[in-house]
Amino acid sequence: MKRIMLICSAGMSTSLLVSKMQKSALNQGLDVEIWAVGASGAKKDILKADVILLGPQVRFMKNEFIDLANGKPVDIIDIRAYGRIDGNAVLEQAVKMLNL
Repeated sequence: MKRIMLICSAGMSTSLLVSKMQKSALNQGLDVEIWAVGASGAKKDILKADVILLGPQVRFMKNEFIDLANGKPVDIIDIRAYGRIDGNAVLEQAVKMLNL
């Protein structure tokens, strides 16, 4: 199982996106765990994740999370996919980062 962590300002704006990603993963038969956290709580969970995606509102923190991620892939969620709450597109981004 691969673990995908989404980080946003407070952990709430990505909750609907997480639900859509989970539905898409289920439909594709992917064995992934997906969850969202606020930027302030991400530091304690970051090493549990296999890939870290940042909401556009916290993109300025990317280098900080890269330093904390211990070599795990970190990227910013595509702003169009984020705005449309496109779970398929964001899941595809994470899968590419995981090389699945």
